[in-house]
Amino acid sequence: MSARQTLRLTMAQALARYLAALRVQEPDGTLTPYVGGVWAIFGHGNVAGMGQALAETRDALPVLRAHNEQAMAHAAIAYAKAHMRRRIMAATTSIGPGATNMVTAAALAHVNRLPVLLLPGDTFASRAPDPVLQQLEPFGDGDTTANDVFRPVSRYFDRLVRPEQILTALPRAIQVLSDPAQCGPVTLALPQDVQTQAFDCPLEFLQPAPLHFLRPPPDEDALRRAVVAIRATRRPLLVVGGGALYAQASEALAAFAKAYGVPVAETQAGKGTLDWDHPMNLGAIGVTGSPASNALAARADLIIAVGSRLQDFTTGSNSLFGDTPLLSINVQALDAGKRRGQALVADAALALAQLGNALTGWRADLDWTEASRRLGAQWRERVLALTTAAPDGLPYEADVIGAVQSSDTASSHHDIVVCAAGTLPAELHKLWRSSLPGGYHVEYGYSCMGYEIAGGLGVKLAHPDKEVIVMVGDGSYLMMNSEIATSVMLGCKLIIVLLDNRGFGCINRLQHACGGENYNNLLDDCIAPAGIAPRIDFAAHARSLGAHAEHVADVAELVLRLREARSRQHTTVLVIDTSASRTTSDGGCWWDVAVPEVSDRAQAQAAHAAYVANKRRQAL
Repeated sequence: MSARQTLRLTMAQALARYLAALRVQEPDGTLTPYVGGVWAIFGHGNVAGMGQALAETRDALPVLRAHNEQAMAHAAIAYAKAHMRRRIMAATTSIGPGATNMVTAAALAHVNRLPVLLLPGDTFASRAPDPVLQQLEPFGDGDTTANDVFRPVSRYFDRLVRPEQILTALPRAIQVLSDPAQCGPVTLALPQDVQTQAFDCPLEFLQPAPLHFLRPPPDEDALRRAVVAIRATRRPLLVVGGGALYAQASEALAAFAKAYGVPVAETQAGKGTLDWDHPMNLGAIGVTGSPASNALAARADLIIAVGSRLQDFTTGSNSLFGDTPLLSINVQALDAGKRRGQALVADAALALAQLGNALTGWRADLDWTEASRRLGAQWRERVLALTTAAPDGLPYEADVIGAVQSSDTASSHHDIVVCAAGTLPAELHKLWRSSLPGGYHVEYGYSCMGYEIAGGLGVKLAHPDKEVIVMVGDGSYLMMNSEIATSVMLGCKLIIVLLDNRGFGCINRLQHACGGENYNNLLDDCIAPAGIAPRIDFAAHARSLGAHAEHVADVAELVLRLREARSRQHTTVLVIDTSASRTTSDGGCWWDVAVPEVSDRAQAQAAHAAYVANKRRQAL
């Protein structure tokens, strides 16, 4: 028996070499790198260990420096989402605030079922310099560090206290990251002394086998019961979530909808799975949904959820189709079993294809199919009308969305739009016309303000040949804008459209709808000791970060400047003043936002009475 071949390496070196060597085997047999790069902000907790190791592997594993740890983790997450979870990026930080800055991003990835490898530095495993700089030092718990806050927001968490533990921890991490059901953030906490400690690393560890992504087929008995359930219906509705996109189920979905006359409604995460102008596409569903989708959701006799978490915005907090029988296709059993639905645990593409084969001779009621086509066509006409109307006073989101898409004269709406929180996701969900899977990149599972620009950077790294349009409100911009400078440094062109409604307009409207007074959301309603609300020159700020930036006077000028930006090979920021009060009134449904039972305000009392009435229609 031959002796095992080893190489003396530090733990950090072994980690970096493994990531650099890891490949995905594509269906055609080609091998592509699984890890697109490592985002790094160095500090005392990772500069010597991970820093040296990454410098040594820089030719095979690109290292990108950001300006904010949360932002770089957002960029890594967006990169993975843009690759339909088939490639990832990692992010390494020092201990203390550098590490905990990534916790929000970890939660975002956890909610959205998106893979990211987080490598925060940690305090000394030896405890020799205890307490080291930035150490949390809990009084009653000797082995807890700041990195323990990652535990509830990680799919897999491990703290490596010996260098050889990387041999088991890292393959387990990759297994979780690449598993369609368990996919999410992984955190490997790396004490700074352990990063630098050497061990005899087996050479076979540095040559990992290529990854193959699982596509779990449906169980035969569960498939049979699903077929029985569908055959018993006349008015089914497909509700498509992000799982359908990640399963690359667009063709199977289109074929199923066409063959059996079943209409399709899209969640935020699932939007773009089906072409926006497909005859069976009803558009968005739920609180931010179209009137076509929501009307048919209320009339359907079976909801077929495909890869959806069934979040409250999708379901109207379980009131939109809360009492309707549910068949849920999902790779994750927890999601498939929600709302006491009938579960079909499987890859979405395989499940739709096998259901299609088994349903020969059945189809949805012809009147149902025709009503779906008619309502869908009417909504598409309405979308065009809303996004091409001449603005009346200050423009609002629909006007700006129309300007962005009308400026795309050559590529047939093949831009990738990136957004996250506020009013924009609601308007984009209804009005953005997406012609390719992945063309609609909106983070709405965690609705995280500040994701937009960093997320756009990750998308651009994933698709450098695409025009990436970041749409962001002034509130989100002020929360996180530093990666404009990173995009300039990396030569990753973004077009950023900044809508300035002078505050948190979305929450201000919600505050008003719940009977509250306008308070602490719009800048003019906040405490200002000098009595003057701030005026922010966003264009000047963006220019200071290296971008080309302009404040445009109106929608017509926005279209002109967007066309110029498309021809420019440099990040551009275009700022336009917008209305804080106006939204698209079409569609939507009730959403459970609790209203105070006691108030002196008549508006709040009326809002609570309406809330109680709506709660009666909510399924539990």
